[in-house]
Amino acid sequence: MIEIRVPDEQEGTKAVVRAWLKQIGDAVAENDPLVELETDKVTQEVPSPAAGVLTEIVLNTDAEAVPGALLGRISTKDAPSEQATPAKADQPSVRSQAAPLQQPVSEIETRLSPSVRRACLQHGIDPSRVSGTGRNGRITREDVDRLVASATVVSVGERATAQPRNFLAQDIPHDRMRMTIAENMVRAVSEAPHVTAVFEADFSAIAAHKTAMAARGTKLSYTAYIVRAAAEAMAVAPAINGRWEKDRIAISPTIDIGVGTALGEKGLVVPVVKDAGSLSLEQVGAELEDLTRRAREGKLDRSDVSGGSFTISNHGVSGSLLAAPIILHQGQAAILGVGKLEKRVIVREVGGQDAILVRPMAYVTLTIDHRVVDGHQTNAWLSRFVQILESWPAA
Repeated sequence: MIEIRVPDEQEGTKAVVRAWLKQIGDAVAENDPLVELETDKVTQEVPSPAAGVLTEIVLNTDAEAVPGALLGRISTKDAPSEQATPAKADQPSVRSQAAPLQQPVSEIETRLSPSVRRACLQHGIDPSRVSGTGRNGRITREDVDRLVASATVVSVGERATAQPRNFLAQDIPHDRMRMTIAENMVRAVSEAPHVTAVFEADFSAIAAHKTAMAARGTKLSYTAYIVRAAAEAMAVAPAINGRWEKDRIAISPTIDIGVGTALGEKGLVVPVVKDAGSLSLEQVGAELEDLTRRAREGKLDRSDVSGGSFTISNHGVSGSLLAAPIILHQGQAAILGVGKLEKRVIVREVGGQDAILVRPMAYVTLTIDHRVVDGHQTNAWLSRFVQILESWPAA
């Protein structure tokens, strides 16, 4: 008997069993996806540790799954031979078929997890029209959720068409991600005393550098500059990159910056740019592009959202001028908020005289855990952060 256990790599956030992909008595091959686990950040498939037959399910759907917990057992005594089991590579995936409408729906449905099947029925979605991103093209719950979030409903027997949303009064049941976000929010504000400082930054130098880099073929987001400047600013106030412990303030040896990434109505995730202080601007940009793409495709691993020592909320991309984000992670002391970039009239001294100028400006906030840092360190960090942005060298 081979035990199936919850992976140990878990960033201190509760996981639950979302759905079993195999049932008792099913033959499985090694590395076949067996069960989906869900946290507030990612959904993870647990693969089969060996070939055999699933003989026992210990943790059922909605059960809490702590690291190392026993999920079930596989018997290797009756493991199917390679000759008896067709190779999965020979089976075309839903996504890779040239004409997916030719595959019978019943054949697709045999590959759906209970969670995916319920979601398809609930929203009237024909699974043969869904592009699967799971192993071997299998349709995951994230694939269905993305389809629903984009207001695209595919009815059985009909072509995919964009449907307008119904904005009539309705009840929206809490999903696990929303419940976990709510729990984390309440815990965060009850445990850490939050204080927010507000500065303003001129993005003229950044905008000029960004345009020059694009002309050379390197496209960078404003977020890449913000991450790089935040990492450099840690030198003047290292405790910003620390955390509160019962007997000390522990400062992280590396600057690992999480960047909030919105997932529409499904909330957000915070993928982490690891060791951002050692990366060049171009490397930060490439890492952000990869993490953001995989976040919105539902393909982040647990390692991608774990280990952050500091967080950035670039809330301005959705139009907000000013906000004071909450420190959600117990292992962090601060979170940076960046508002909408817009042209504003400002007064600057030019040639010894006051001048009225029009510049691209944004409000930046630093919300801190007041147990870890005080106002002096907060303002020193923000001053250096703004200075870096405003004095960015020409490309």
